[in-house]
Amino acid sequence: MIGRIKGVLEEKQPPQLLVDVQGVGYEVEAPMSTFYRLPPLGQVVSLHTHFVVREDAQLLYGFATREERTLFRSLIKVNGVGPKLALTILSGIEANDFARCVAQDDSAALVRLPGVGKKTADRLIVEMRDKMKDWLPSDAPFELSGEAGTTQARSGDAQQEAESALIALGYKPAQAARAIAQAAKQSSDACSAEALIRHALKSMV
Repeated sequence: MIGRIKGVLEEKQPPQLLVDVQGVGYEVEAPMSTFYRLPPLGQVVSLHTHFVVREDAQLLYGFATREERTLFRSLIKVNGVGPKLALTILSGIEANDFARCVAQDDSAALVRLPGVGKKTADRLIVEMRDKMKDWLPSDAPFELSGEAGTTQARSGDAQQEAESALIALGYKPAQAARAIAQAAKQSSDACSAEALIRHALKSMV
């Protein structure tokens, strides 16, 4: 089991990133909640990880905090929720808001997430209720070297990157395009793909 990796951040294209650990490049999939906190390319990053072995692939998932990884592991134990959907959930809704939805039986908010139907939302509420009672998100700073930064790119490139990220998370292309276009109009940091994604996800959920 690979529980943590620390290395140089070489690439980041939501929801995937590449971390160079002493010459070995690890491909890692991460939720947007982690992407928002990544340092600039070329800086050192430390991620808590979850390793999945399948018949056709070996996949590594990375998270900014242990609590985020714990929530991911709890989600994938729910019937019908795999790693991809768990990443979509963590990307589309803050952990505190997810806990509130579970506590208040608010399935309507959960079904706005791509891939989450009414049955899955109800199942999440039932099976996650006890696990979310003691949810206390970490206030510890994200471990990295150097100052945190955002992806700097031309506005058009950032919008295209943001749209691709939403599609990879399960949103339909037309829905992703509309959400990013609207976010670009409202956001003052339109040059940042991460900022566009954050605004778009908030508007949809």
